[in-house]
Amino acid sequence: MNMLSGFFGSKGAYPGGAAGSYPYGGMPPVYPGAVPGAYPSYPGPTGFPMAPPMPPSVPSGAFVTPTGGNIVTLPAVEESYVENIVRLNRGKVATVYMTFENNSQWNAKVFRGVVEAAGRDHIILSDPVTGMRYLLLTVNLDYITFDQPIAYEYPFQGGVVTSATPTAGTRVPAGSDAGS
Repeated sequence: MNMLSGFFGSKGAYPGGAAGSYPYGGMPPVYPGAVPGAYPSYPGPTGFPMAPPMPPSVPSGAFVTPTGGNIVTLPAVEESYVENIVRLNRGKVATVYMTFENNSQWNAKVFRGVVEAAGRDHIILSDPVTGMRYLLLTVNLDYITFDQPIAYEYPFQGGVVTSATPTAGTRVPAGSDAGS
């Protein structure tokens, strides 16, 4: 006679199952309170046992310090995406070149119009001549041209790179404070 036979009956069977068959790898189920000492308990305000304390809630991407505090790390903001650049150029006339694979009528198409909006996966153009509006998916985007300067900026190493930021090869005139 095994040690658990007194607890589960003389055959040692799982209730509703065959003799000696237990779910989950052959071990009998253990429920809180069914077996003394199976789970730690703490005395509550009335003297009855309470459930153990829950661990602190930790936001995604955060770390927990040894004292239980959270350190939240911010994602890198040094990102530049087509959607952001197109959005900075709303109201300008753009020519959008797109390729559509496996299309028997046309493989490539050019759209020209005023940039109205841009999202993560799309660009909205309006043709001022016809009044037609186009919702273009960026998955088909090859490139975009503008007839005027492109507004462009994004954070980089604590500063902001813009379309007016001098490049590394550009010389700054002596005596100007642009280099400091």
